[in-house]
Amino acid sequence: MKSEVKNGKLTVWLEGRIDTGNAPEIEKELMGIKESAPDAEVCLDIDKLEYISSAGLRVLMKLRKSTDKPVQVINASSAVYEIFETTGFVDLLEVHKKLRELSVEGSEKLGEGGNGAVYRVDDDTIVKVYKPWMEYDEISREREFARTAFVNGIPSVIAYDVVKVDDCYGVVFELLRSDTLGHAMRDNPDKIESYVDQYVELAKTLHDTHVPANSFFRIQDVYHDRINNLGQWCSEEEMTLLHDIVDCIPETDTVTHNDLHPGNIMIQDGELVLIDMPEVTMGPPICDLTSIYRDMIVAPNSEHGNIESSVGMPAEMISKVGNMFFMKYLGITDPAALEEYYKKIGLLFAFNSSIVAGSKADTAMKIADILMNKLLRPIVVPNEQAIKQLFKVL
Repeated sequence: MKSEVKNGKLTVWLEGRIDTGNAPEIEKELMGIKESAPDAEVCLDIDKLEYISSAGLRVLMKLRKSTDKPVQVINASSAVYEIFETTGFVDLLEVHKKLRELSVEGSEKLGEGGNGAVYRVDDDTIVKVYKPWMEYDEISREREFARTAFVNGIPSVIAYDVVKVDDCYGVVFELLRSDTLGHAMRDNPDKIESYVDQYVELAKTLHDTHVPANSFFRIQDVYHDRINNLGQWCSEEEMTLLHDIVDCIPETDTVTHNDLHPGNIMIQDGELVLIDMPEVTMGPPICDLTSIYRDMIVAPNSEHGNIESSVGMPAEMISKVGNMFFMKYLGITDPAALEEYYKKIGLLFAFNSSIVAGSKADTAMKIADILMNKLLRPIVVPNEQAIKQLFKVL
């Protein structure tokens, strides 16, 4: 049987039938594959599995008992899923039905960001089609985060199912009968100030929303995981320094979006609604403000990236909107005072960008350049104590 180990996950593809006649052989081969990757999570892709008997189910149960890692079953046809459901195996294993297939050929593209593009499917729905490297678990998490946000009163799009679009995954959302906030600002420059007022109101609503424990990942845990990926470029002392900074981030039950720019917001009946949710966390507002500073203040003046496409407006307008946002959100009217604030939040931006580099940069050389020459060593390390304090007071 075909198998693959990638990013700590062992995927095995099962085909045909598993019944009394071949269950012992299937068990032997499956256990052998599992032993070759003992520390990996297991994912069984049963897209081409036509039937599984009780003998086959017992094989899967033995596999489940052989590991303390999660065992996931994906792409179950309706008939096979019914077997899992009838026998109660959906309570023992994480079983997902086969994804329906969707085509966006000829569909209107509403926008595109770093993780994927959004298309209008019909009069009721849109689909966000993710880049080919985006994995199912991460995409499914965005759907669950969108649902969690919605039920907790956060203005967010209603999410439906995960689908396949050619070789990519997608998530179907309700159709919001308008364009993104970025496009609305671009097309109606005379209304920018009123749009920014709504933008600020949405951000404050998000930052004032309290959610139950474990509703989303803690931002501290996300940061710690990212730092752990930097071991080959950072010294042990530098890794310890970065982890110590994260430990100074205040604990909170409020929500941060972490990508809250106008390209990720749509307008529904005059109200702003969030549409991009994969990085939502529980954390203090300053973490969100740092990402807004990155996208709306730093990026428009950078030679790298394509922020105009993501946000949906020219760079000059992005900067204007960014400055208006911070002045209104913070209640600052003096441009000099705003510049002083930018100097402070700029240190947090340098820290955040340093730890994100390990998961976002294209090459090791680019990561090393960011860490050694631009952010970590010249800015973050000398300002460790100031960054720790800023996370507490900003």
